[in-house]
Amino acid sequence: MIAQSGYPLTPTPFTAVTFTDGFWSPRLQTNRSVTLPFNFRKCEETGRINNFAKAAGWMEGKHEGIFYNDSDVFKVVEGAAYCLALTPDPALDSYLDDLIAKFAGAQEADGYLYTARTIDPTAVRADREGLTRWSNLRVNHELYNVGHLYEAAVAHFQATGKRTLLEIALKNADLIDAVFGPGKRRDVPGHQEIEIGLVKLYRVTGEERYLRLAKFFLDERGHANGRELYTNFGNPGYMQDHQPVVEQSEAVGHAVRAVYMYTGMADVAALTGDASYIAAIDRLWENVVGRKLYLTGGIGARHTGEAFGADYELPNAAAYAETCAAIANILWNQRMFLLHGDARYLDVLELSLYNGFLSGVSFSGTEFFYTNPLASDGATPVNRGSLGRQPWFDCSCCPTNDVRFLASLPGYVYASDADSLYVNLFVAGEARVEMGGQSVRLRQETNYPWEGRVRLRVDPALRAEFALRMRIPGWATNRPVPSDLYRFLDTNGDAPVLKINGETIAPPLEKGYAVLRRVWQPGDVVELVLPLLVRRVLCHPAVAENRGRVALMRGPLVYCVEGVDNPGGVADLSLADDAPLTAQHRPELLNGLTVIRGAGLTAIPYYAWSHRGSGEMAVWLQRGREG
Repeated sequence: MIAQSGYPLTPTPFTAVTFTDGFWSPRLQTNRSVTLPFNFRKCEETGRINNFAKAAGWMEGKHEGIFYNDSDVFKVVEGAAYCLALTPDPALDSYLDDLIAKFAGAQEADGYLYTARTIDPTAVRADREGLTRWSNLRVNHELYNVGHLYEAAVAHFQATGKRTLLEIALKNADLIDAVFGPGKRRDVPGHQEIEIGLVKLYRVTGEERYLRLAKFFLDERGHANGRELYTNFGNPGYMQDHQPVVEQSEAVGHAVRAVYMYTGMADVAALTGDASYIAAIDRLWENVVGRKLYLTGGIGARHTGEAFGADYELPNAAAYAETCAAIANILWNQRMFLLHGDARYLDVLELSLYNGFLSGVSFSGTEFFYTNPLASDGATPVNRGSLGRQPWFDCSCCPTNDVRFLASLPGYVYASDADSLYVNLFVAGEARVEMGGQSVRLRQETNYPWEGRVRLRVDPALRAEFALRMRIPGWATNRPVPSDLYRFLDTNGDAPVLKINGETIAPPLEKGYAVLRRVWQPGDVVELVLPLLVRRVLCHPAVAENRGRVALMRGPLVYCVEGVDNPGGVADLSLADDAPLTAQHRPELLNGLTVIRGAGLTAIPYYAWSHRGSGEMAVWLQRGREG
């Protein structure tokens, strides 16, 4: 039996939601049929999978690649399990069985699993893998790798009912629990992730040792219990080991590590009720969203250390904004929503989803961005040494993260508690939500994000009273983000319109949701019309690079200008405050999208840039004087 999540709200499982829209559905299909096998093929070609066979003694040879490459294979397996849960695929199922056999062979007798050491314990280095187990946790990713193993194992068990991978994960977790903890080894992973995986093991087994171990790894940070606190790149907060987690209030250091930690803290807080954890992640969220968030929803300003910068340090061309960081931001904000039931977390999630994350995956599904800058001169490498998207990287955390996240995306659309059903994202399709002891079928029709009309048919199994909470996006109420970091230049007077069965209503708003409480009957229809207009965005004056500049949004989409559409170049493009702007849908352009046109200017959604060759790009334009 799967243990309760602990969160006040329960997300509707991705297996209960089907997309039929023209925006996300093709991407999920590409992810399953193209990106997933492509990732496995790359893991084979680069020796990532052979490393397990070598560790098992089934092949000769040295370890290939980086010592954390095991994690990439585990992430792709997680994505494959999600795909299996949605679509039966005997060939994929069999492939995973063979791969899991390699994992089992590579696992040492006591549960240890780390191919970089097992293949040849004499070939390890003190400054990388560590000369002995657990001796270089600051760097070696021993615990990070198996955190992804745990996530993959739970996904595979839930998708197939098979315990083969789960038993490997449990054996490893039992070893780590025997080694680490109060009265045992007092140390922490340099890269957070195992905390999330341990919570998933706890939920699927009900074994509280795993939850306690997750909390131990979090609580131990910032405490020098027989060790030195971890630093890197001259940054004392690089690994978030500079302070106890409950005392942290500023997001610092490696952005992915930090936000994985905040995500794990949210999970532990939900399950333990630790108010100090909730207070800490609330403070950290305010810091990120108020001072360290790119307009695209990306996070991580600095290439050095892949790190957050200082408050309001948000360079454009030099932005790091790693795709993995955007995914981490989505994971964290989903959990913040489940804790607090506030739509502002979904506003940030949606911004990251449509912009900071989506730009990282090509339309083909076989090329990726590692970094996602907000400006490019078309000549300076922006993507781990290259100009455009690449099919793979030596460190391929992003392509493998993409495949697991996209497969699970339908699970972010709806949520519920005993009394309310939450509609969080707008995607055409069907869902079955369990709430209040009965099943409610939903059918959503929309052409979002190109159009602002949403039609939702509500079919409870039996007529029942509950609150349907329809999210009203912040961008539809004159707020691009839930802070003063960005603001719209003008105020839109058009308010969202809601109807039930054709009758216009004015429901109360609570925490960003229109609350529609009534006795629902099969066939009831809710209609929401959002004012989808072109909006100019200004940045907080403390962000030096954006002073005197303006950006464009339409709905949840951030726009950019590319040299291919603006032959005069983009560096000197100026947009007057009163220059007319129009939206035009172009079904033939870049898989179909809506462009923004103005005098001497054409802008496309940011996610679509760099699909027509390398060239100039900018999100923030010079703000011209009114004509």
